[in-house]
Amino acid sequence: THHPWAGLLVCTAHPSQSIPIVVFFQLGERHEIRSDPIHPGAGTLARSTAMATTRPLLLCAALLLAALSCTFAADAPFLVAHKKVALSRPKPGVERLAVSLDLYNQGSATAYDVAINDDSWPKEAFELVSGEVSKTLERLEPGATASHAFVLESKTQGRFQASPAVIKYRVATKAALQEAYSTPILPLDILAERPPVKKFEWAKKLVAKYGALVSVVSFVLGFIYLVASPSKSAGSKSGKKRR
Repeated sequence: THHPWAGLLVCTAHPSQSIPIVVFFQLGERHEIRSDPIHPGAGTLARSTAMATTRPLLLCAALLLAALSCTFAADAPFLVAHKKVALSRPKPGVERLAVSLDLYNQGSATAYDVAINDDSWPKEAFELVSGEVSKTLERLEPGATASHAFVLESKTQGRFQASPAVIKYRVATKAALQEAYSTPILPLDILAERPPVKKFEWAKKLVAKYGALVSVVSFVLGFIYLVASPSKSAGSKSGKKRR
């Protein structure tokens, strides 16, 4: 610049040292000004004062940024997707997978052009027998829910880890598409060997679980029957005698 103090340079020393401050500035030629020596304790006092002044300012700035972030987040959609898979065997050698996705908008704004995609299932191992792996919603209002389901079948034995479903949507205040993911699922044991179900196994489980209760009820019913039976027989005998 054309300011006469252009090129101003200030050189300071360590606060604990009593070394003068040297100031260089440019006025057509180089000049030098030296300050008076600094007292050893003055640097520490100045530094403490500056830190005491700066800390509240930094704290206020951090709180302001946090408040702004919360405000922006509160005015945006927040999609939560829960993915579930249920296994069943309609016939030997075939594993059926019922995949379901539950979508919920926990935010305070509407999500537009919501696209659900769950195409992480390899076609060479899984066959789509019902539904589609993707779904599109025009919008999802705040507090609204949506669901998506499809059925797969597999004849390939092994352990498979499915990836989370991908949800893309648009926000009214942003041009770029937003992206969310569903909850992950545990690894799936496709066509895993299961222990054979023994006959009357369910009856044994019921007896083991409710055996004591059944015994008490049976004892009470038997006692009531024994008490009621003599009275009935006595009543019938007295009726015969009267006749």
